[in-house]
Amino acid sequence: MTESSLPPPAHETPSIPDHGQSWDVGTFLAGQILIAMPGLPDPEFAHSVVYLCAHTQDGAMGLIVNRPLAQPSFADLLKQLGVTPVPPARAVALCKGGPVDHARGFVLHTTDWTGDGSLRVADDVALTASLDVLKAIARGDGPRDAILALGYANWGPGQLDEEIRQNSWLNARPDLALLFDGDHESKWARALASLRVNPDWLSTVAGHA
Repeated sequence: MTESSLPPPAHETPSIPDHGQSWDVGTFLAGQILIAMPGLPDPEFAHSVVYLCAHTQDGAMGLIVNRPLAQPSFADLLKQLGVTPVPPARAVALCKGGPVDHARGFVLHTTDWTGDGSLRVADDVALTASLDVLKAIARGDGPRDAILALGYANWGPGQLDEEIRQNSWLNARPDLALLFDGDHESKWARALASLRVNPDWLSTVAGHA
């Protein structure tokens, strides 16, 4: 375990994106959410809300924010990493960030706290993949709002753009409550409501993969 590594799920070898590998935030849909259309066939993304951390001509990367994980607990992860104090002065929720590489951890958080390795995605949201943010949270400091995602969603060049053209996703600008509150069951419907879209109507529409 290195100082720059975020916690993995139990029984997996931890790692984070190599410091030489970075996702350029770009100027496309980074900082927005993707809302899965009902016809999207991949069960990994059914009724998902994905915060896009990067979107460029080279591809896209995001985190699902409405797939909570009950285990391991935040305290268990801190204990595994040797981060003190345990129990922590405060905790953050864990979620399954996507189908790619569940051994990689990312903290999505508000920008009232940032570290050397933080990527500012939007004016009020940043992404950090280092232990510094976990240490700050454990002490009772750190960002006001945060979630810890294990795994991520990834699209190759032009892939997400094509999926949007095929009506697999809607996109919208999120508010912080949608990203960080604990009402995961309602996030998909609330995300649609932000676009004044009725999910009951969408449920009768066939989408495309």
